[in-house]
Amino acid sequence: MSIDAERLQLPLPRPNVLELAPLYEVLRREAPIAPVTTPAGDPAWLVTRYDEVRQLLGDKRFGRSHPEPEKASRISTAAVQDGPTGDFETEEADHARMRRLLTPAFSAKRMRMLGENMEELVDGYLDALVARHETTGVVDLNRGLAFPLPVAMICRLLGVPEEDTELFASLSERMAGTAIGDEAQKAREEFFRYMIGLVENKRGALGEDVISDLVRAQSEDPSFDYAEMVRLCVGLLFAGHETTVNRIGLGVLFLLTERSRWEDLVADPEGRVDAVVEEVMRLGAPGDLGLLRYAKEDVEMAGVTIRAGDALVLSINAANRDAGVYSDAESFRPGRPERTHLGFGHGAHFCIGASLARTELRVVFAALAKRLPEMRLAKGVDELEVRATLTGGVTELPVTWRSM
Repeated sequence: MSIDAERLQLPLPRPNVLELAPLYEVLRREAPIAPVTTPAGDPAWLVTRYDEVRQLLGDKRFGRSHPEPEKASRISTAAVQDGPTGDFETEEADHARMRRLLTPAFSAKRMRMLGENMEELVDGYLDALVARHETTGVVDLNRGLAFPLPVAMICRLLGVPEEDTELFASLSERMAGTAIGDEAQKAREEFFRYMIGLVENKRGALGEDVISDLVRAQSEDPSFDYAEMVRLCVGLLFAGHETTVNRIGLGVLFLLTERSRWEDLVADPEGRVDAVVEEVMRLGAPGDLGLLRYAKEDVEMAGVTIRAGDALVLSINAANRDAGVYSDAESFRPGRPERTHLGFGHGAHFCIGASLARTELRVVFAALAKRLPEMRLAKGVDELEVRATLTGGVTELPVTWRSM
């Protein structure tokens, strides 16, 4: 198959926020690496089968950079993962340095410490929701819990003032926007200016936080470019809250759209929450596209020839629903025998914040099951508005319960 063959147009339409386009099943079976046109109008390969997605995530012949960035295919009009990032010549070394600098900040010990504070925060958010519910009868779980918790956690970890929440949340929303054109790029520029101001304010009084650690490292290492350091800080702040917000929302939807799932968790929150979290991570990949990679050399795979410089969209959503890997692959089944998934990626780029995300999801779902066992959706899934961003998710999550 040639990349010049007839291409599908991304994104593929999906029935609702929880289900994928039926065409993904056909692609996995018949064309696991298929030529497509991205939302930005550029050619790319869409990779949908688990084995190929997993291999490509760990294959050093593919990366995030491109030797000629101005000629590279773009994935979307958003300003997040829209095109190549990093320096083609130093990508591997830069990535290794980033992992070395950030691994201590996301250690299991640090996550346990944050987890204790997290439980107190979640209880406070739920207290406020319960009080509001007594007045309104319906509350927005997105605004009252799914959003503020990940934001509070990443702010504390990075050393970002929590009073800036509304500012960087707005910038994140615009930066990831897929329907606002140049405004997304303007938001990225504003986000960078905001981060430069934060970095420079910290420089005279560095603390025990991740941004302070990166400022120290950049001042001591001439090869650690200032702009790269700022870009890393922006990426951490964006990804550190955006993806978890959406996965909390999608997890609640998976649990509440079939009552038996919710009742199973309510019956044993502590014993079943870990399995729920892993199934949310498997099925709840935000967005309609995938991870962007570029080929560093010509590669033959799955019956196609991928040329050096070609763009690939690795569909985590499709790979995690591969019937060749998972039994009853489209169904939400916590505790399923297949325990692996690609929700956090794989290989050298395995999500460095996986332990933080797991801790947040675990605390949230266990607390909801204990505190609000009667919770149910106040709107049908088809009535919920999907965010027009690269990361997807819903704009609101209205719930209600029987007041006690």
